[in-house]
Amino acid sequence: MHSSSDPNEIDLRAEWLQARAQDALTRFADRTPVIYRRPITLDPDTDKAVTDWIGGWTGNSLFLTGPIGVGKTHSAWEICRRWLVAAYGPARPWQGSPLVRTFRSTALFDALRPDAPDDERLTLSRELQRCDLLFIDDLAAAKVTEWTQERLFEIFDERYINRLPVIVTSDVLPGDLTAVTGPRVASRLGEMCRGSVLLLEGRDRRRGEAA
Repeated sequence: MHSSSDPNEIDLRAEWLQARAQDALTRFADRTPVIYRRPITLDPDTDKAVTDWIGGWTGNSLFLTGPIGVGKTHSAWEICRRWLVAAYGPARPWQGSPLVRTFRSTALFDALRPDAPDDERLTLSRELQRCDLLFIDDLAAAKVTEWTQERLFEIFDERYINRLPVIVTSDVLPGDLTAVTGPRVASRLGEMCRGSVLLLEGRDRRRGEAA
């Protein structure tokens, strides 16, 4: 839909966007693991950093790190949801329904393994290269091979040169991921997340709620 200064058209556009957003959020909620559908409150500093990151629309990526159990994964799902809400905001130029893809690193590396069907692997790689927002959970947990590092580089390099954002959670900082991602991905990820590395602290949420 095009922008307009006509109040009636603006109201219609807002209603149309709201309806589309609700449909998208419903689909996203259906894909969200049950344990992460519960509300989570971000601490004030993290909440402000996330709000600024989403509002900036700069193409920068976001890296959530911290000890095990502090809520990195749960927070990332919430941030994806908030990003999706913002993507349907009236002030944003409409470029089609935004696509958010989410993967746990172990599942992603398994899908990219060399014995996976070529057509499925290539289709997945293209989707992850081009989707509007990519969330990779627990990146340091995956066991890697040279093959999967190459496939991961193809994904990250395409997103890097096209300034498409990634949300990553990990127990370690971007600079310490070289053993998992390889040096080329670690270098790009460090630049992509420059100024957007959030350290989450606190108690182990798994004692009473999702982590």
